[in-house]
Amino acid sequence: MATYVLVPGAWLGGWAWQPVARRLRAEGHDVYPITPTGLGERSHLATPEVDLDTYITDVVNTIEFEDLHEVILIGHSYAGIVVTGVADRVPERIALLAYLDAGPPPDGTAFLDMQPPEVRQLLERLTAEAGDGWRIPLPSWEELEGVMGASLEGLGPAERELMAGRAAAQPVRTWTQPLALTNPTSDELPKLLITCSFPLAQVRELIAAGHPWFAMMAQPQWSFLELPTGHWPMFSVPGPLAELLAGLSAPVPAGRG
Repeated sequence: MATYVLVPGAWLGGWAWQPVARRLRAEGHDVYPITPTGLGERSHLATPEVDLDTYITDVVNTIEFEDLHEVILIGHSYAGIVVTGVADRVPERIALLAYLDAGPPPDGTAFLDMQPPEVRQLLERLTAEAGDGWRIPLPSWEELEGVMGASLEGLGPAERELMAGRAAAQPVRTWTQPLALTNPTSDELPKLLITCSFPLAQVRELIAAGHPWFAMMAQPQWSFLELPTGHWPMFSVPGPLAELLAGLSAPVPAGRG
């Protein structure tokens, strides 16, 4: 059986993985959903000082204190930058580094740096108007889809109520602190991209064209899978997502997808 560490995207906690975690545990896997500092049941720990390093340490500490090895590490959306930092710190603990509708940012890049100007303007406004100047609240559904370009496919009234009701404002420094990578060993880890809200064929075109954010995926340690749905598959298709993740307990052939 496999060991999974599941890191949620922006504004979410470990609670977002509950339906997926239950299915994986029912098959005998060990599953550790992460709640970053200041989110979910740890929202009372939010301070202006919480940053990207805090989130990376949250995951690293779980792996080390639970003495986890051969970890299948999954990062959803925003958490792509978090799991990249985790892999840099403890590559010897990780069997597979998987990006769920996410991607690895370049060294020295903050997550906010990767957003287009209209998204940065939206988040800066929300932080100033509703986040006390140091937290980014969850945008409205219209803003998530229309400004941030996040697909809401599969999110009905129940899923939206759950997500909006439990989402917590995220400390802004988790978006503005640049990622610092120091361990080249992590470059050799097996890596997997799971696309949901954008076609895998489009990703392959960007890789072939040498797009700066995708060119690294041409390396042989990368493989690919597709789960067509919206940007939040743990809400829209938890069953198929759990089935796909369960399949990762076997080696993923290079270039698959």
